[in-house]
Amino acid sequence: MEKNNWKAWLYLLPAILFLGAFMVYPLIDVFIYSFEEAYNSASQTFTGVGLYNYQYVLRDPYFLQAVKNTFILVVITVPLSTGLALLISVGLNSIKKLKELFQTVYFLPYVTNTLAVGLVFMILFKTTPYTDGLVNLMLSWFGAGPVDFIDGPYWAKMFVLCFYTVWVVLPFKILILTSALASVKQDYYNAAKVDGASRWTIFTKITLPMISPTLFYLIITGFIGAFKAYNDAVALFGTNLNTAEMNTIVGYVYDMLYGNSGGYPSYASAAAIILFAIVLTITCINLLISKKHVHY
Repeated sequence: MEKNNWKAWLYLLPAILFLGAFMVYPLIDVFIYSFEEAYNSASQTFTGVGLYNYQYVLRDPYFLQAVKNTFILVVITVPLSTGLALLISVGLNSIKKLKELFQTVYFLPYVTNTLAVGLVFMILFKTTPYTDGLVNLMLSWFGAGPVDFIDGPYWAKMFVLCFYTVWVVLPFKILILTSALASVKQDYYNAAKVDGASRWTIFTKITLPMISPTLFYLIITGFIGAFKAYNDAVALFGTNLNTAEMNTIVGYVYDMLYGNSGGYPSYASAAAIILFAIVLTITCINLLISKKHVHY
């Protein structure tokens, strides 16, 4: 038994070294940087150690705006995309003919370049001197005035960002949920039909409990992915997200390192640690909730 344990650790050693070098060590390094005040990356010097970096970041209006945008994005897109994916997957699972074709069609946006999809969305929603865009043209059919969704009011820009995010993540969730639904044994459904159970009862008492681990996985990864959002905002509003008031926490970290506000690794590290704490807290809450609602 002891010999087999050594073999197991030997097999795991490459993965452990990789995770340690590229995940654990950088996390510890960032944690240390976040306490070093006025750190200079060129000279590798700092003036002191304390909580000033955290105090600065938590008072920075750009960071607070980024936190607001990120939380709105998370609260709207994660439940909406998961619910839509579940609805579409159930519909696809009930279709026998051309099922594979519909699955392929729904999965196409996932393999399309993110920036390319963002460019298409920008063209659809952006107002120019020559055209109000396709979306505004459709709104005019109902008597609504043109709205600049890219450079206009905050609510309009947030609507486009949420719409775009849901569109991008939806195909992957549909694929995973369709596979989960296909793995549910038909015997359960046959037994429920013999007992005269309604479709809603079958869905809530059989389908949802059987696919609850998959739903939990999608919710957890959805939260993490939404908190790491940055490319989506850049694809729609360009790189100057602070001016557009559409920055995210990851975007703020990038700006502090390389953007217009670049050159402040201590502030970027503090913001990254705050993001890590937020994601870790929400993940732990989801794990506690899953003990009652997830059936393995």
